[in-house]
Amino acid sequence: MRLRLFVLLIVSTWFATWLGTGSAQAERRVALVMGNSAYKNVARLANPANDAALVGGMFRKAGFDTVDVKLDLNVAEMRKALRDFGGKAREADVAVVYYAGHGIELDGTNYLIPTDATLETDSDVLDETLPLDRALFAVEPAKQLRLVILDACRDNPFAKTMKRTIAARAIGRGLAKVEPTSPNTMIAFAAKAGSTASDGDAKNSPFATALVERLPMPGLDLRKAFGFVRDDVLKTTGYKQEPYVYGSLGGDDVSLVPAKPAAAPGPQANPQDSVRRDYELALQAGNRDAWEAFLQAYPDGFYAGLARAQLKNVAAEEARAIAAAKARQAEDEKARLAAERANKAEQEKAAAAAKAAENVRLAAEKAKQIEEAKAAAAEQRRKDAEAAVAKALADKQAAEKALADKIANDKAAAEKQAAEKQQVADSAQKVAAVAPTSSQPSLSPADTAKLVQSELRRVGCLATAADGDWNASSQRSLTLFNKYAGTKFDAKVASFDALDAIKAKPGRVCPLVCDHGFKADGDACVKIACRAGYRINDDNECEKVQDKKPVATREDAKKRDDQRKNGEAAPAKPQATGQMICNNAGCRPVQPGCRAQQASPTDLWRRGGIVEVCN
Repeated sequence: MRLRLFVLLIVSTWFATWLGTGSAQAERRVALVMGNSAYKNVARLANPANDAALVGGMFRKAGFDTVDVKLDLNVAEMRKALRDFGGKAREADVAVVYYAGHGIELDGTNYLIPTDATLETDSDVLDETLPLDRALFAVEPAKQLRLVILDACRDNPFAKTMKRTIAARAIGRGLAKVEPTSPNTMIAFAAKAGSTASDGDAKNSPFATALVERLPMPGLDLRKAFGFVRDDVLKTTGYKQEPYVYGSLGGDDVSLVPAKPAAAPGPQANPQDSVRRDYELALQAGNRDAWEAFLQAYPDGFYAGLARAQLKNVAAEEARAIAAAKARQAEDEKARLAAERANKAEQEKAAAAAKAAENVRLAAEKAKQIEEAKAAAAEQRRKDAEAAVAKALADKQAAEKALADKIANDKAAAEKQAAEKQQVADSAQKVAAVAPTSSQPSLSPADTAKLVQSELRRVGCLATAADGDWNASSQRSLTLFNKYAGTKFDAKVASFDALDAIKAKPGRVCPLVCDHGFKADGDACVKIACRAGYRINDDNECEKVQDKKPVATREDAKKRDDQRKNGEAAPAKPQATGQMICNNAGCRPVQPGCRAQQASPTDLWRRGGIVEVCN
């Protein structure tokens, strides 16, 4: 009884399906087929144009009322083709759009790429491509079935060269998952979301080949047909490419080609025909419930074995679906983590850029401070220089004032002396005048000698006081002046001519003579300082102290004994005096055993004022 009920159920379902397919013959079906191969800015694709021609021929053989095949469309042509097809879909029951070519996924949205796209940056996608929603909008007016088939999951060369204007913007590999919002709408992808499809080595892609083989099967529900397409592509690509279908249909079977009406069984019909028909009905359902119901009705026989095999396929398909769902979740999680890492990297990059900018700002401020410090130092140096100039000017003015005071004092002394000797005072005033005169004033010999002695002291030729006594020391000083000034005045007398010549000299004329251990430094003698372990030698230079004393030889001892016996004194070792002899060529120390002294009057004209006397 249960078997009869099941058979009756199967037969009624088959009869309803036959009525449905029979009515489908009157349905209006339209299709738009687009294939882009000749891309202008990337390498040409071999198969899309061939696939479009193959699929378009399949739709024509399936009895579609209108089939528009468009090849190598630019963005304007693709937009016009979809707009025109939308008008045809408004009058159709079934509308199908097939596209083969390049596609791209940007931030979760899928786009179809025309042949004239350049896509230099990610923002160009919005201007140079068409979103997948545009194709869904074109098929939406159809009354019963809306189908979009995309063979656009190829490895996209645009994504490899495209510059990102926002680092965190995601550019997917393949196309993204789509969930249609309109009822009775299906979207078939050549590969599942996030993966790429293969063009294969043949004239047509594996996906297009499977489509033209499975979709035209009479009476085969689209869901089952795309299941067969999936199986065929998996086998052809070595399980590397898995087509995917998104969307849902109602409970009725929907096929592109109506099923052929089955003839009523005659009295001589084969008993296995009913089993075969029930198997075909279960095959069209293609789910676990249908196969389990068939096996419950027919637990044995040839078709029972086939049903068990199909049930295993359903179980494997369910397991694959679960694994695919897990894989999708893992890919989504991977994409989320990648986006988070990219966002973190962008934040770190921004932080590094901010830090670098702060370092540049600090360096600029430091450089500014250094420049300000340099400017302040330069300003201080300028002020110091001005202060030094002011001090030098003040010193000069003080010196001039001191000189003026000295002149005033000398003038006062001369006036005082003039009170005693009017005639001598008048002559002294004339001598104190700035410029020498051709006529000699009448002064006493003592006054004249005192004036000459004062000028000789000024030019460094006389070391004694100006007392008006023209003695041997004053004569030697005038002789020194003659030697170093190149004059020939008579040193025995103090004349006004000599006075005028000496007053004409602005500074020192005679050299400075310093004692041992001192050296000349301008107009003064300064003590020579030697570092530790050094002493001043006879040449008035610093030499290292010798620790080892010379050892007396036997000959030296014998010589000293002989000298004692003969009553001779041992010759004294010459000792350095530390005095210096200076002239126009420079200064040198007095030789050991010699001394510097004033020359005698008889030697004045032969040797000069300072002579070196040796033992």
